[in-house]
Amino acid sequence: MSFVRRAEPSDAEEVLRLRQVMIDSVFRADPSTEWHTESLPTLRSRLGAPDGDFAAFVVDHPERPGTLAALVAGTIEYRIGKAADPTGTVGFVFSVATDPGARRRGYARACMETLLEWFREHGVRHVQLTASAEAAPLYASLGFLPKPDPLLELRL
Repeated sequence: MSFVRRAEPSDAEEVLRLRQVMIDSVFRADPSTEWHTESLPTLRSRLGAPDGDFAAFVVDHPERPGTLAALVAGTIEYRIGKAADPTGTVGFVFSVATDPGARRRGYARACMETLLEWFREHGVRHVQLTASAEAAPLYASLGFLPKPDPLLELRL
């Protein structure tokens, strides 16, 4: 299949480009990329800390050297344990994106499988994500189940 690798600090601009692809296709939010400049230093730092609670896995674009074909990023969060998960470690997947010219080649699946293995290696028992209607079949094929979500959000 495809070669999945851990994203490195030098991938930060491409990671942000693919994140913007995801934002533009899912959220229909402000298409501005001006925020990338402020985000880059933190992202580079996080990509350079492979032992932390954040990981991003990528596939290099086969036809465009220096660009990425796919991205999957996730974090491990601690929440106070409960009966179903005494350790309280939860994986959260976000920024699953494939370059529009590289879709339907299995890149997102390969990246997701690698991220799920990273979660397992770190003792994560539950993984959560928010899915678009277009991506839902991929997640279902990986074993994700829909769950009622009483999520509320406050912007500070």
